[in-house]
Amino acid sequence: MLPVSTIILIVFALLLLFLSFVTVQQGTIAVITVFGKYRRIMQPGLNMKIPFIERVYRRVSIQNRSVELEFQAITIDQANVYFKAMLLYAVVNTNEESIKNVAFKFIDDRSLMQALVRTIEGSIRGFVATKRQAEVLSQRREIVTDVKEQIDQTLETWGYHLLDLQLNDITFDEAIIKSMAQVVASNNLKAAAENEGQALLITKTKAAEAEGNAIKIAAEAERLAAQLRGQGVALFREEVAKGMTQAAKEMEQANLDTSVILFSMWTEAIKNFAEYGKGNVIFLDGSSDGMQRTMNEMMAMNKLMDPKRIDNKK
Repeated sequence: MLPVSTIILIVFALLLLFLSFVTVQQGTIAVITVFGKYRRIMQPGLNMKIPFIERVYRRVSIQNRSVELEFQAITIDQANVYFKAMLLYAVVNTNEESIKNVAFKFIDDRSLMQALVRTIEGSIRGFVATKRQAEVLSQRREIVTDVKEQIDQTLETWGYHLLDLQLNDITFDEAIIKSMAQVVASNNLKAAAENEGQALLITKTKAAEAEGNAIKIAAEAERLAAQLRGQGVALFREEVAKGMTQAAKEMEQANLDTSVILFSMWTEAIKNFAEYGKGNVIFLDGSSDGMQRTMNEMMAMNKLMDPKRIDNKK
């Protein structure tokens, strides 16, 4: 049987050997101190340390972390804005200096979170304080960019880096929300009225243009029709004159009275009145005296238009 002292030495040696090995989980870096002073860092996996001298001061997670924020800000026109945001951050890198900052800048994670959240809120409040309420909703990206530019340098001194800031919800007081809804509704009504007015103006303009073109076409057609009617009447009169001249010559050669031509024209006119009058009332003196008077007038007109008499007067 081994002596007691030997057993003690074996147990002590096994204890030292056991205490010499340190396991560091994946996604974590261990910070080692010697009598309270920083010594080195340990990467994930199995590591060795000097028992009773080196101590694992802290295990720093290098994984991404997230935290939800709820806070209030005031715009330049004194409107209350309520934010709900999600903050995503992580250790800058696994360099020794960065890990030292993470391990020793704050006494614990609670203090870190308090400083981080207050810094983010202060940066957003400062940005919102320079904007009007109507501008805040449309400037989510600008808010995130401004916050990252302002606090990234500060966070790096702490060993952290801001990965993302998502403004999930931006709301106002109920009275402001109602007024904004009324403004949007009135703007929509105004736009609808303007569009309707433009459409009506276009419709009226096109209708006026179409009507003007139709009038122009109708006038042109009427002018052409009148011209053709005038030409037809002129041709008709020319042919009548030729016919009457020829008939008069033939009757003179046969020693007949040319007044018969006038009588024939008179009876033909009465016949046309009856056939094409379309119900119109035409008053004619049908007595023998009236007929004789009309014939005398026509013969007198014929004598005035006789070419021989005109030539003799000349």
